[in-house]
Amino acid sequence: MLFLIEYDRNQGEVIAIQEFSDLEKHTAESARLELELSLNRLGREHEVVLLEAASEEALRRTHRRYFENLTELMKAL
Repeated sequence: MLFLIEYDRNQGEVIAIQEFSDLEKHTAESARLELELSLNRLGREHEVVLLEAASEEALRRTHRRYFENLTELMKAL
């Protein structure tokens, strides 16, 4: 699975997450580029990433910083 994430660093929150199958890699890459260009035109400084994981649950474990606040991350240490 591929996951396209729009993340607002200032707010510390995921704005949008879109899921693609492994067979949709080209579509996912095009969507990432379009999102980045759109945000750039709007003057928004959001982080845009395309990540691969077996499932959304696995993604939430391996890339916790997108889904948990600083307090939650510190508790895990």
